Amino acid sequence: MSQNKAPKNNVFYRNQNWHYPKIDRGEGIYLYDVNGKQYIDACSGSAVANIGHGNEEIAAYTEEQMKKIAFTHLSRWTVDTIEECAAKVADWTPGDLNHVYFVSGGSEATETAIKMARQYFIERDGKGSTKWKVISKWHAFHGNTMGALSMTGIPERRRIYEPMLLDFPKIPQFYHYRNPWGCETLEETSVKAAEALEAEILKQGAEKIAAFITEPVVGAACPGIHSTKIYFEMVREICDQYDILLIVDEVMAGFGRTGKKFGVNHYGIVPDIITAAKGMSCGYTPIGAAIASQKVFNRIMVEGSGQFIHGHTYAGNPLSCGIAAKVIEILERDHVVKNAELQGEYLLEKLRSLYQYPIIGDIRGKGLMIGIELVKNQKTKEPFEAQQNVRGKLTVNCMEEGIVPYPGGGAVDGTHGDHILIAPPLNITKEQVDELFEGLERGIRRTIRDIG
Repeated sequence: MSQNKAPKNNVFYRNQNWHYPKIDRGEGIYLYDVNGKQYIDACSGSAVANIGHGNEEIAAYTEEQMKKIAFTHLSRWTVDTIEECAAKVADWTPGDLNHVYFVSGGSEATETAIKMARQYFIERDGKGSTKWKVISKWHAFHGNTMGALSMTGIPERRRIYEPMLLDFPKIPQFYHYRNPWGCETLEETSVKAAEALEAEILKQGAEKIAAFITEPVVGAACPGIHSTKIYFEMVREICDQYDILLIVDEVMAGFGRTGKKFGVNHYGIVPDIITAAKGMSCGYTPIGAAIASQKVFNRIMVEGSGQFIHGHTYAGNPLSCGIAAKVIEILERDHVVKNAELQGEYLLEKLRSLYQYPIIGDIRGKGLMIGIELVKNQKTKEPFEAQQNVRGKLTVNCMEEGIVPYPGGGAVDGTHGDHILIAPPLNITKEQVDELFEGLERGIRRTIRDIG
């Protein structure tokens, strides 16, 4: 039964059981509510506000561009801002990932990528191609639209929509803390997780598989988990061997979040398609992209029909592309990615001291994309009962202390398991990292008192 805590107005809020404090303004890493209370946006909304809030340079540029041209339809026109943004994105991506299909967000980006993969094989092999399935992973999030949700491996998000979803196979994640193979090292877990891909390909039949999708560092589903380099080396080899496209979902990890331009840069391989959104515009406008390699682009657009059978009204929006290009300019000019690397190392080292508290099970991450898993018993890794809502209690307590984390759960078995993502703006200073940590620690202490 609903708790009906949400404000009583005309908004269809996402969760009627949350009270929704009203934000008045944002400035840098901080948010201020209508009562003047200050919060550190310790999750950048959802790893979005990577250059912080209230950027006046972006605001001035947006006004100027909006007066010039705000909307055209990509089926008929091109605009300088669209071309400039695509060129900047292509400069950031590894290898020959040079062709950018703009959309409005992350779910659209992943749906675009799997359509691109399917059409690639149709153009190459003819209409009779049987390659359509996409292998994805449990403990992975790729979006909430039906195709994206078919790839998402979070049971709680899938449960009521299950009859409507595509039959996409799932394999285990490189979730070392709770790995199913009994591996003692992350390297061993990484190898086993890659071997699981080959086993699933052989089970399904390579002739039915169009693509494999993976995050480089996991976000909402199981924040901060990552592999060693060997995982992506093996996965790249397996995809090539079985004629399968490799899609790397960088919607959360891309554009500097992990201390590299893209998360995949930690591993030294080049995928066939990258999906991006969030940090691409840092929340100043809705935008996302599927970024294709030369091989994929040529097969469809040069050697094939020359027409991608796909489209959205706001695909290639000139205002959004212009804002994203300006954001990327700021990321480069202000060395924001390097700062994410340095402050991420500093924050992760400070966070390790939290193991002194009995509810802290695992701390992991890269750059400023860090996950903290909460447990009832550190030694056995036993999770809390779901009805205790420990992640909710911790979120409320942290917000009381002026810190906004990103809570989630269900990582143990789809129901049990509590965790938070810590992903502050990438231009956070060392002094602000200290401030974030101190507030988070106070929130943890309050939570321990609450749950006894």
